[in-house]
Amino acid sequence: MRRTSNTIRTRRTVKTAAALAAGALALSLTACGGDDDKSTGNGSGTGTGDTGSGLSLPKLDGTTLEVAAVWTGSEQANFKKVLAEFEKRTGAKVTFVPAQDPIINFLGSKIAGGSPPDVAMLPQPGAVKQAVDQGWAKPLGADALKELRKNYSQGWQDIGKVDGKQYGVYYKAANKSLIWYNAQVFENAGASEPKTWDELLNTAQTVYDSGVTPFSVGGADGWTLTDWFENVYLSQAGPEKYDQLAQHKIKWTDPSVKEALTTLAQVWGKKDWIAGGASGALQTEFPASVTQTFTGGDQPKAAMVYEGDFVQVNIADTKAKVGTDAKVFPFPKAGGTAPVVSGGDAAVILKDSEGAQALATFLASPEAATIQAKLGGYLSPNKNVAISSYPNEVQQKIAKALIASGDDFRFDMSDQAPQAFGGTPGKGEWKDLQDFLKNPTDVAGTQRQLESDAAAAYGN
Repeated sequence: MRRTSNTIRTRRTVKTAAALAAGALALSLTACGGDDDKSTGNGSGTGTGDTGSGLSLPKLDGTTLEVAAVWTGSEQANFKKVLAEFEKRTGAKVTFVPAQDPIINFLGSKIAGGSPPDVAMLPQPGAVKQAVDQGWAKPLGADALKELRKNYSQGWQDIGKVDGKQYGVYYKAANKSLIWYNAQVFENAGASEPKTWDELLNTAQTVYDSGVTPFSVGGADGWTLTDWFENVYLSQAGPEKYDQLAQHKIKWTDPSVKEALTTLAQVWGKKDWIAGGASGALQTEFPASVTQTFTGGDQPKAAMVYEGDFVQVNIADTKAKVGTDAKVFPFPKAGGTAPVVSGGDAAVILKDSEGAQALATFLASPEAATIQAKLGGYLSPNKNVAISSYPNEVQQKIAKALIASGDDFRFDMSDQAPQAFGGTPGKGEWKDLQDFLKNPTDVAGTQRQLESDAAAAYGN
């Protein structure tokens, strides 16, 4: 994940985090107290196929499995530790297959060559739907369904369904409505955490006046720009319009889109506010956008970086410590709604076998998620993962707010779109917003291009 890793897309929309937004805004993510939530989910492997919480897995000695995902770096390394635990419990041998974005194209090539992975981690609801439409995805079996129903809210189950049948286990979630900042820069500048868009602009000016560029933007990865847009749009236009635009029931030439782009231009249009200016941002990939915010002490390349809870994986690559050096605040309200956008990655079976079904069952369990939760930079929608499993108080607050939201959340808009529009580098919304970052005065032209690309992708 991008991304949720940080990601192809159905037209199903689920409700937004009214509760999550309220929780995120009510809690101070930078001054977190301890958490006494001790919900279940700390099973320990015995290597016998049985766990403390009653999860039973078959013995799979001699079975080999492949799991494909776009994850790299620490995210990939941490997930491999989860797979290693599955190997220990079952005797199976699991190989991680690095995939490229867009993963549907990667899987298409593998399937055409006769060598599909057993399981793929698909980073968009639309990817799940497309895999079903292509006849690639296999429904979850009884054991995986049992585990899913026990551990997930109905909303997280539903976004893994296509035509009423369950295909996906959302192993990984993301709160994509957070802005992370260099605490020392803020302290030196006398800047405070903003709660509204106007306050964000004032904070940015205060930081700029102190001699530090306010924002780091990973514009080389177009998905970061869609996330910026979605937060502003959800806040200003509200959930109903958000749903309509996500399903292309209103056009991108709608006045609500003009308002959101005009608002974004208040940041993107100030070249001195973005590290490297627009041209520099368009050459900065997401991981670098984070690390350059938290290296260089109190003189980093930028003071703030927008993205989800998974930013912590990249902060870990610096010497900064989350909660002290690196702090976070909810994405400020740009309108009447406190925006909270969620994302996620779903495990989908491509080769229906006892081993693949067992792995999906394991990934739906609190045992699997707890392993990665303890390693940091990860958020699970599994409600039976103990909040105390997360390694720091900031992450615990984010996780607690996600679970408290229940079924009330909005999924990433671009992740609901067809791949050609919302999920392909150099095309569609990703490219159009990169062009807008380059020239944020051309609101009308950007709207026309977005609508042209959306209409072609949606077929309407």
